[in-house]
Amino acid sequence: MNFFGGAIKKSAVFDIAILGVPYDEKSSYLRGPAKGPPAIREASTEEELNAWTELGVDLKKQVSMADLGDMNVEGSFSDVCSRIESRVSLLLEEDAVPIVLGGDHSISLPVVRAFSRKHNPLDILHFDAHPDLYEELYGDRYSHACPFARILEEGLAANLVQVGVRSITGEHRDKAAEYGVRMIEMKDMQENMGLVFENPLYISFDMDALDPAFAPGVSHREPGGLSTRQVINMLHALKADIAGMDLVEVNPVRDVSGITASAAAKIILEVCGKIALDTRSG
Repeated sequence: MNFFGGAIKKSAVFDIAILGVPYDEKSSYLRGPAKGPPAIREASTEEELNAWTELGVDLKKQVSMADLGDMNVEGSFSDVCSRIESRVSLLLEEDAVPIVLGGDHSISLPVVRAFSRKHNPLDILHFDAHPDLYEELYGDRYSHACPFARILEEGLAANLVQVGVRSITGEHRDKAAEYGVRMIEMKDMQENMGLVFENPLYISFDMDALDPAFAPGVSHREPGGLSTRQVINMLHALKADIAGMDLVEVNPVRDVSGITASAAAKIILEVCGKIALDTRSG
């Protein structure tokens, strides 16, 4: 396999595990994110990208990365959640760093459940145009617009920081205030913003955090967002022990140019490089 710049190895032992969850049954508007994992892989091939990250890490030589393929997402949401949580828990028990490719944002709930059992307390850094803090949307408490409301209610995060938000309701603000969420809205963004986390950090990256100019291939385009460069700079500047991440809401149906999937692959590679560099220096 030559995905992720050719860094993927065929090995039973690995440091970082790529896992696809092609699920979009909880999308509230357009379907398509279920096609995200293969699109991200295709955009990450060695012909498209190399395995050297901007931080000077050669992922081919310095990290053992495995691609575990896509999960079976047939059945009820409860069944799918149970399988996701079990699979991620097994990876964490093996001391691997899971990188989960969505799918819509509803998949973050079972993934975070697994992380919270392994890493307690757990901090979360959430990149998104939307806070995803609805109590319910169209009668569904498990919509892709609700995962962080459930995560907070279940006590899965000691600290939640949300970056790039710019579509916020009064209900969102009330929920954020109730649980002490730090919400960094786009209107308040500053350059060279360094974030520090004391607990193991889980990153949840919704691609609509990026401005549609950089990521048109999403179901909910919200102008006024982050640039790809801003995101990479923020990830490089993080002071944190990154335990894993998900990247969700790539919708290839709307990604005619393929630049959203390319941006997703780039973000994943830079996170992997950051993990490798911090592990080596630590």
